[in-house]
Amino acid sequence: MESVHSSALQDNETEIYYPDSDGQPMANNTEHFEYIASTKYGLESVFQHRDDVFVAADLFWYPVKGKPKTVLAPDVMVALGRPKGERKSYKQWEEDNIAPQVVFEFLSDANTTSEMTHKAAFFERYGVQEYYIYDLERKQLSGLIRYQEQDDALEVIADMEDWVSPRLGIRFSVSSGALQLYKPDGTPFLSYMELNDELSETRSELSETRSELSETRKKNELLSAKLRELGINPDAL
Repeated sequence: MESVHSSALQDNETEIYYPDSDGQPMANNTEHFEYIASTKYGLESVFQHRDDVFVAADLFWYPVKGKPKTVLAPDVMVALGRPKGERKSYKQWEEDNIAPQVVFEFLSDANTTSEMTHKAAFFERYGVQEYYIYDLERKQLSGLIRYQEQDDALEVIADMEDWVSPRLGIRFSVSSGALQLYKPDGTPFLSYMELNDELSETRSELSETRSELSETRKKNELLSAKLRELGINPDAL
């Protein structure tokens, strides 16, 4: 028989509210949005053929059950070993207790030193393996990493130029004066506008292909009808 104390604990747990948003905008300016969007969609492109990689932008991550105030929303995060799909938030206890292994933060003048110190401590404490920070104002890239999953602390990456993420396989470069990410095959991540153009082109090509298939189908149907008029069964040919 379940005790009254146990039932009360379960009732309290069901009453805990985990917000999906803090009401703040995802990005502080257009450049901030551009980096967030191109990084998220670029990573999704890298892992498009894998069903066990979840990529999200500005999604609340709750690492501890029962503690709704323990939460952060990285600009972009990657959880390897978790299925794709829609989520209102990333509740780690519902994700086989797998923490996002890689996070990206893009800093603007709205970010304070204390805020970034808090984020670094949060990511280190709750299991992030790779943490990349790009300062939009100074055009500076930095990174921290656990070289082994069991390492206690994140270590500063001494040189980020042409750095390749061990877990994602993507390459970082700031040689052009701005951050550029490259896929494992060497092709660069596209900008948000380029992604839209590519998507529009793909849609146009699909539309043309559908039209061609439809036209071919109509011609085949007409030919079949004429053969039947001649007493020929087209299915037997």
